[in-house]
Amino acid sequence: MKTALITGASRGIGTACAIALAKCGYNIVLNYNKSEEEALTLAKIITNNYSVDVLCVKADVSDKVQVDDMVKKAEEKFSTIDVLVNNAGVSLQKLFTDTTPQQWDEVVSTNLTSVYNVTHAVLPLMIKEHSGSIVNISSMWGETGASCEVAYSASKAGVIGLTKALAKEVAPSNVRVNCVTPGVIMTDMMSSFKEDELVLIKEEIPLGVFGTVKNVADTVAFLVSEKASYITGQIVGVNGGMVI
Repeated sequence: MKTALITGASRGIGTACAIALAKCGYNIVLNYNKSEEEALTLAKIITNNYSVDVLCVKADVSDKVQVDDMVKKAEEKFSTIDVLVNNAGVSLQKLFTDTTPQQWDEVVSTNLTSVYNVTHAVLPLMIKEHSGSIVNISSMWGETGASCEVAYSASKAGVIGLTKALAKEVAPSNVRVNCVTPGVIMTDMMSSFKEDELVLIKEEIPLGVFGTVKNVADTVAFLVSEKASYITGQIVGVNGGMVI
């Protein structure tokens, strides 16, 4: 049985990815940092509904030491990691001139450096097995940039660049690396918007509806499957046509 590690799995897109991959028969490593109760609840849901095993591991993915320890625990339990979903992230809506160095560092370390940290720890296992699939969760703002979200956009653009370069580097080892760029998905990150603001945003989406975490998770499940065995280095938008 194969194993999938999902970072930031206790909420939103991460939770949906964990459930989608459990449905596909993967053992699941649930990474969380602050939301322990939510992670443990998710673990129970998965073990009660799917014939897979689950390991919950607390780790701040921006901290390389904690990440290395997390991957070691996963390896001890499951021997290897076949799928990695780099999902953990934070947002920041603020004028660039008001963004402090500390805020910049937090966004970049959580959204981009974490992808380096976890991938760097997991990749040797995949190379050893000559098999593996990595999916990085970026954002449509990583493709186009968003006003008042410069730090977020920059970090997510970095994830896209990392995906393309790494895909070329590890393809000879039969490891695939792809990226999903969600559009407006109804998660906690959207909680700060008022109802009238959401109406205006929806009008900008050609399909006329907000995305769901399941839309993203289903795309991730496809990308790690054998059906996508000839797909690597690709940036797949899940945005309702908002970015074309």
